[in-house]
Amino acid sequence: MATVQAVGSLLGGPPRELPLELPGEQGRGFRRLSARLCALRPDDSSSARTEIHLLLDQLISENYSEGGGVAPEDVSTLLVQACRLVPVNQNHLVSKVSQLIHHLLNTLQVIVDEQNLDFLLAYTISALQQCSSWTHVKILQALAALVYCNGSKCQKYLPDLLGKSGLLMKLSDSTQCDPEVRRAAVHCMANVCLSVPGQPYLEETYQNICFQAFLTTLQSPKLSDMDDITYCMLLQNALKGIQSLLNGGKMKLTQTDELGALLAVLKKSMFHGLPGVNIEMPKVLYPTPLPQYDGRPPVKPQQSESSTSRPTLNKKKKSKVKPKKIQQGEEEEEESSGEREAAPVTGLGRVNLYEGNTQCVSSLGVQSFPLDGSGAAGTDRVSSAFSSSSWKRISSSESDYSDAEGGMQSKMRSYQAKVRQGALACFLSTIKSIEKKVLYGYWSAFVPDTPELGSPQSVSLMTLTLKDPSPKTRACALQVLSAILEGSKQFLSVAEDTSDHRRAFTPFSVMIASSIRELHRCLLLALVAESSSQTLTQIIKCLANLVSNSPYNRLKLSLLTKVWNQIKPYIFHKDVNVRVSSLTLFGAIVSTHAPLPEVQLLLQQPCSSGLGNSNSATPHLSSPDWWKKAPSGPFLEEASVSPPKGSSEPCWLIRLCISIVVLPKEDCCLSIDATCVAGSSYVPSPMRLEALQVLAHLARGYFSVAQVYLMELREVICKCMGEADPSIQLHGAKLLEELGTGLIQQYKPDSTTAPDQRVPVAVVVLFWTVILSGPLPRALQNSEHPTLQASACDALSAILPEAFGNLPSDWQVLCITMLLGLNDSKNRLVKAAASRALGVYVLFPCLRQDVIFVADTANAVLMSLQDKSLNVRAKAAWSLGNLTDTLIVNMETPDPSFQEEFSGLLLLKMLRSAIEATKDKDKVKSNAVRALGNLLHFLQPSHIEKPIFAEIIEESIQALISTVLIEAAMKVRWNACYAMGNVFKNPALPLGTAAWTPRAYNALTSVVTSCKNFKVRIRSATALSIPGKREHYGPVDQYAQIWNALVTALQKSEDTTDFLEFKYCASLRTQICQALLHLLSLASALDLPCIRETLELNGDMIQSYMLQFLKSGAEGDDTGAPHSPQERDQMVRAALEHISSVQALPGDIAQKAILGFLEDILTVYFDSSGS
Repeated sequence: MATVQAVGSLLGGPPRELPLELPGEQGRGFRRLSARLCALRPDDSSSARTEIHLLLDQLISENYSEGGGVAPEDVSTLLVQACRLVPVNQNHLVSKVSQLIHHLLNTLQVIVDEQNLDFLLAYTISALQQCSSWTHVKILQALAALVYCNGSKCQKYLPDLLGKSGLLMKLSDSTQCDPEVRRAAVHCMANVCLSVPGQPYLEETYQNICFQAFLTTLQSPKLSDMDDITYCMLLQNALKGIQSLLNGGKMKLTQTDELGALLAVLKKSMFHGLPGVNIEMPKVLYPTPLPQYDGRPPVKPQQSESSTSRPTLNKKKKSKVKPKKIQQGEEEEEESSGEREAAPVTGLGRVNLYEGNTQCVSSLGVQSFPLDGSGAAGTDRVSSAFSSSSWKRISSSESDYSDAEGGMQSKMRSYQAKVRQGALACFLSTIKSIEKKVLYGYWSAFVPDTPELGSPQSVSLMTLTLKDPSPKTRACALQVLSAILEGSKQFLSVAEDTSDHRRAFTPFSVMIASSIRELHRCLLLALVAESSSQTLTQIIKCLANLVSNSPYNRLKLSLLTKVWNQIKPYIFHKDVNVRVSSLTLFGAIVSTHAPLPEVQLLLQQPCSSGLGNSNSATPHLSSPDWWKKAPSGPFLEEASVSPPKGSSEPCWLIRLCISIVVLPKEDCCLSIDATCVAGSSYVPSPMRLEALQVLAHLARGYFSVAQVYLMELREVICKCMGEADPSIQLHGAKLLEELGTGLIQQYKPDSTTAPDQRVPVAVVVLFWTVILSGPLPRALQNSEHPTLQASACDALSAILPEAFGNLPSDWQVLCITMLLGLNDSKNRLVKAAASRALGVYVLFPCLRQDVIFVADTANAVLMSLQDKSLNVRAKAAWSLGNLTDTLIVNMETPDPSFQEEFSGLLLLKMLRSAIEATKDKDKVKSNAVRALGNLLHFLQPSHIEKPIFAEIIEESIQALISTVLIEAAMKVRWNACYAMGNVFKNPALPLGTAAWTPRAYNALTSVVTSCKNFKVRIRSATALSIPGKREHYGPVDQYAQIWNALVTALQKSEDTTDFLEFKYCASLRTQICQALLHLLSLASALDLPCIRETLELNGDMIQSYMLQFLKSGAEGDDTGAPHSPQERDQMVRAALEHISSVQALPGDIAQKAILGFLEDILTVYFDSSGS
């Protein structure tokens, strides 16, 4: 028996009325009629045709509903039988059979199985070829229903349909005289392109054929014999076809002309039927950083007036985009029902978008909106100011058209809006299918720029956001703009307008800055004018995307202040989604380029600033512990720890977020409980989660503000981590991690926080004592929620080392024991976090000399280094690198007990594991080589003398040499060069005489002369300058090779094709000069001839770079090269003194030449410096 598959709801058409009959009764009528039809045999008599006509009519008129007792396989069987009974030369019957196919497949939402599809497709294609043209629309509708979600099963019919002279290609051509046939053919083609996950897609050839057909359809003007609604449906189908190709077919737009042609028609379609806007587009848009084309005619006054208002959003939520069948002739429900006009902003016309300025916007609009978001005042103002719709105002009289004409106008507006929405949806798919760097070439075509004085505003996505009467279209435009802004940080980072530019041309950086300012202005305009909650949410999300990617540190002040002040009231909006997105926007503001002085000032504003007068929560925000209802635990007295000196006005945003998180809904400052979940005592969970994220952002970027509330935030964390909701617990742990990291940053040596502004260590100890005695240990043991366990591990690793040392010993043991235990977890996420945390703890001053703890950590980390998960191995390798750093620190202490007590067998085990890890992925390898270098540096003479270590040392150094030379990530090679330098620091290793010495030097000299990355070259030059004795450099020829390589590297220090490497040129030359002087200060008599020969060939070049080294050094290098003039001068003098003390060979003139070279350098240097 053939099988078929039922599909979801249809895309188009109004909701069907449910039949009154029970499902069994509905199916009974179908089965009776089907049985009668199946009993018939092909017969060309008049009576047989009449009976078939009657049966088909009854089947079409039968009352169906999805799942109404009709089996999908019965539908297929019936349709096949109907086609067998009707020969293709019977036009009327073919038309009726086609109508039945379309009607049953759409109404019952059935996808025909492959076996029956084959027969039905052959029949419909044959009917198209032989039947009269008046039947083609019905046949094409049937064909569209058959191929829907069956494109992959139609392969053998594609040449007939989409070939050079294919049926669909001919019928969809612009020369097709019947517009309905053309529309139906394009619809068929779009359904063929619709993809089904897991099934093969159209061949690339047919994809390109369909794409060109759709593109041509969109480019073709409306013919005179085509009515407006049919034209709109034609455009819709073409847009859906392209969207299907981009989404399911993963079609790549690689050709500039192809992409430019698509973007041109999309921009034109985006404004189809929008009142007051009529643009002419070129056939192709080309990428350019400047506005290319604006064919909009001057706006007439009456058009401007007519579009100063717009209807608001239906209450229906936007459905998820999924393939659905289109009911032919009943495309989609009209949007016009339920639309009303938005609250107007006095003096701000919707066509002349640049009328007025942003200052007037911030002084209007927001303060006049009721804070509870009820919108009552706005509605009253609308009804009094605008009693008739903007569409009617286009006409000079309300009686210019009848009620029927008014219905047609409304239907027309709905179809035009669908075209705009289809174009925006297609544009969104286009954005996702091309690279961002390609997309930004078309930035000026879709994103507004500040117009020149007296010039009209360019037509852009913001035009739709501000002018379109359909709230759904406005929301679509905002989604597209958000997609463009997402990930645009690098592109927008070039913007700069901190100084006035008085030039004959506008720099690209200024143009981008102007565009950013205009986006802020337009989105804030849209914010105060929007009355639809769903569209309002999209505006705020779009603002958050803009804020996250804009370089405010390079822009003039006030942009963020305007956003901040205008978004404040929306925290109290009646719609929970608006409130959540408002908090998201605040999170974006406090996390972008933090800390910004402008945001610092905004955080210190009085709590009532900009919040208006109704429903403000200021009574709740009167004191630092306003939110506490009763003492909670024995440590309440610490909650009033004095803030650091110089702390300013309390931060209203922190207090607001604390209120949202901890207070019951009836006491929360939002004072809104209509949207709260039944049975919940708090505001909706998304609000609480977003508030916790804002607190985490503040702790990360503005810790000086957050630290005033440290003890209150401690109580918030304990409360959140004690709740049953894992997501609340997780966000509490994230907040704890951010606070812990902020405290650590304050105590770092390079911290800019003054000592008297830091949180005292005693307070930090109290903070962590409560945390460790509260729910954190429970979270660490909550194996049901591994993500929470991992986050708790991260939080535990963010404890201030100084505070950890002052914790009671039982708390210290608790932390260590739990981390060592979790390192054995079966969950890889938890294991990775525990390994990382151990790598943090092993650096703590109070733990790093504890031999037992270091050994336990080493064993735990080595076990994790064998894990199957790359993430676990990467974290374990990082911890192993930290552990070996601790070994080096302990080696440098006066007390040798640690080195003596540390197990040699464990060292051997660590070396073997590190060698194996160098063969792993780059994430593991980069820290494995770091560990190897430290371990070889740490080895004591007592270790090296043992035969068991000789082989492992050789293997370790060979692993480092291989890593230096391989084409791996630059971080890996940099670490390998750094590790090699660490090896050279161990005087107990036989550097210079060992068999591995030449290989090590050859690897470093190869890198210093040829590596593409200059930071790796710098590190290799540093390693070459580390050996402290001449014998460490090996025989004369080895020394000569190193010297010549450094000279060659100096000569090639500007040879790069990568612009980003140029900034390291000076650092590279500094390090090479230092290495050359170091070699000169160790040279023997046998080395001098080689040095003299090099100076004869390249003396002028070397001298010029040496003089640069003496005069300036290098800025920002990370090599440890001396920077002071005295130190650089002393290096040259030390080389000069050493060369003069060398006992030269008889008759050798090299010594004199070298001395003269160095003396000349010093003479020129002192003459130029005037000393």
